[in-house]
Amino acid sequence: MSEISLEILKEASEIKNMYDNDPTQDSFSVLLLGEAGSGKTFFIPTCRKPIHIDSFDPGGTKGIKKYIKSGEVIAATQYEKENPAKPFAFEQWKRDMDRRIKLNYFDHIGTYVLDSATTWSDAIMNWILKAAGLPGQAPRFTKDYVPQKMQIRNWIAVMMALPCDFVMTGHLEGFKDEVSGTISYRFLTTGKGVVTIPGLFDELWVCDPKGTSQGVTYRILTQSTGRHIARSRLAEEGKLKQYEEPNMKKILQKVNHISSDKPLLTNKKEK
Repeated sequence: MSEISLEILKEASEIKNMYDNDPTQDSFSVLLLGEAGSGKTFFIPTCRKPIHIDSFDPGGTKGIKKYIKSGEVIAATQYEKENPAKPFAFEQWKRDMDRRIKLNYFDHIGTYVLDSATTWSDAIMNWILKAAGLPGQAPRFTKDYVPQKMQIRNWIAVMMALPCDFVMTGHLEGFKDEVSGTISYRFLTTGKGVVTIPGLFDELWVCDPKGTSQGVTYRILTQSTGRHIARSRLAEEGKLKQYEEPNMKKILQKVNHISSDKPLLTNKKEK
């Protein structure tokens, strides 16, 4: 072998330094899917705190009021009031995100949550139709879905780059196999996004509760079954079971990932 030059060693060292100083390498991203009542909302408070939620789902944070009151969860619910005939939510959210990023706000956030992908995507489409002078009308397939897809992908890339964990919740859509008659469930989104968007995340999990004689057991599915499609790079390494307890911090600890909270963003004088 030829001798390794100083230039090659310098290049390798600079790449390593960039990796070591990249805050996104310590973050974790999850696309968390589930039907209504499957436990998505109750999973969120188990994430690294403080938790910032941008809620597009009407009433989506009502079940975690105590965490909001304590300051463990910061809930921006103004986007829930979206009106397709007079859309405003996506445009306001973009301004809010730009301002927060410039403030380095997310350096102080443990987990950023977007709830949910479905209603957020609807708000994007409403914004596109408003710009076309067609608020409240049906999308035009050839003109409106491509811009929506680009906005979704571009903004997910922005959220992936935040220096905190990122959880996006989503709903499920049933698909029937015409040959066998069986029904499977996948991420509800526009077009090919059902395949491409989940691939952007570290993990694709499904809230899959199980009914028992003693009540409902809530659990997180990390690997696909015949009914649900899930994916976990960590499970493939043997670090996670197919079903895990719905507790983000415990899961992070199992995979030797950072699980500690950051200081809460509360004014002590207000307590």
